[in-house]
Amino acid sequence: MTRALSDYHRDIRARNQQAILDAAAELFLDAGFDGTSLARVADNAGVSKATLFKQFPTKSQLFEATVLEAASTPDTELRPLPSDDFRTGLVHLGRAYADMLGRPRVAALMRMIIAELPRFPELRERTFDFGTLTVLQALRLHLRDADAAGTADIDDLDVASTQFLGMIASAMFWPRLMHGTWSITEEEELRAIHEAATTIAARYAPSR
Repeated sequence: MTRALSDYHRDIRARNQQAILDAAAELFLDAGFDGTSLARVADNAGVSKATLFKQFPTKSQLFEATVLEAASTPDTELRPLPSDDFRTGLVHLGRAYADMLGRPRVAALMRMIIAELPRFPELRERTFDFGTLTVLQALRLHLRDADAAGTADIDDLDVASTQFLGMIASAMFWPRLMHGTWSITEEEELRAIHEAATTIAARYAPSR
């Protein structure tokens, strides 16, 4: 009986959290960080203020969670990865990363972070731990596994991850973020991902 109640309460908590994050995203994008109150988020989410404060004690914590939720990728979309083809795995993860960057809500929230950080010290204190995102975790595991299997020779996983993701973001995300009329075709996007994967695979090829 205790286990059934525990499962029930976990389900309620998860549903409340999703409702809160959905309501918060809409309000942050509509009214900005300053114009969004936790009380209004609770009202729009259909939860009590006590429920919201229990999960997100401050507005900056809620904003961070909203950004990370908008950029999350289901694990089922990232696996399985080929265990013996380092470059093909990079292409698969690169496409998942590009899909994440292409979401309108992600771009809008990133613009908000850039605009709001100078005005609100509490946001500057947040870590915005994007390393918790499943696509970035999957990339790190792929790099680690390739190094362990000998299909790549990587001495610093963080550097390799940053290099790969940076090439993709610089080709398709930052231009779109900074220039509203800029666009990239699906073919150009795929070519950028393949070029990034080829570059990383060559850079970290095992020593012969």
